[in-house]
Amino acid sequence: MTLDPQPLAPALASAEEAGWTTVRLDLDGVRSKAALMRRCAAALRVPEWFGGNWDALADALIDLSWLPDAPGRLLAVTSWRGYAAERAEDWETLGEVLEEAVDFWRGQRGAPPLTVVLAG
Repeated sequence: MTLDPQPLAPALASAEEAGWTTVRLDLDGVRSKAALMRRCAAALRVPEWFGGNWDALADALIDLSWLPDAPGRLLAVTSWRGYAAERAEDWETLGEVLEEAVDFWRGQRGAPPLTVVLAG
């Protein structure tokens, strides 16, 4: 994963000041892929069609139509180190999914960006 850990408070303050929608994905206690998918579904408040797998998560992060309109969106991933240590392969896949979603939104002219912060 190439996303770098960052302090959470400055990112949240900047996002709130700019009127962005913020979502916190807290991975405290998450130790399985199934638990990760449930936590993602709850944090993102995904639609009922969410299938609980990597493809469904990627689709949900590219859709985002159910989130409130805002000039940008911040996804703050917190308490992630335990999951990253215990499920390194899944953590790497999650990183790829998040990075692809960020890149997708960066390429959409006029669309609000998606920023992901690993609160470290």
